Amino acid sequence: IDPQIQELAGRMFDAARAGDAATLAAYVDAGLPVDLTNGKGDSLLMLAAYHGHADTVAALTARGADVNRLNDRGQSPLAGALFKGEEAVVRVLVAAGADLDAGHPTPRDTARMFGSEHLLDVPAADEAPES
Repeated sequence: IDPQIQELAGRMFDAARAGDAATLAAYVDAGLPVDLTNGKGDSLLMLAAYHGHADTVAALTARGADVNRLNDRGQSPLAGALFKGEEAVVRVLVAAGADLDAGHPTPRDTARMFGSEHLLDVPAADEAPES
C-alpha cells in the first residue's frame, strides 16, 4: 500500500477517535469510503462511537456508515458505546437502526455485563422525551 494512503488512513482513524466530525465529513464527501476499517476491523464509526463522539457518529451515519458493521472481534459500534456508557452515542446509533442483537457479545449482552441496561431503554435521538 502506498505510504501516503496509509498516512491519510491513519489521520482519518485519529480524526474518528478525536471526534473531528467536520474533517471526516469532508473526506467522506470527497470520496473516502465511509466504512473504512483499520487493521483490527474497526470502522471510523466504531472508533467514534467507542470514544463517545455522538456528533461524529451522526455525521458518519448520515453519510451511510454501516451501524452494524462488526470489527474483527465480532463487536458492533453499539456494543462499544454501551461498554463505555455513552448514552448520546447509543441514542444516535439506535436512531440509525443499530441492531441490539448484532455481534458477540451482542449489545444486549454488553449492557447486562456492564450494568448499562438502562441505556437500552433510552429513546432514539430523533424521539421527543415524554413529558
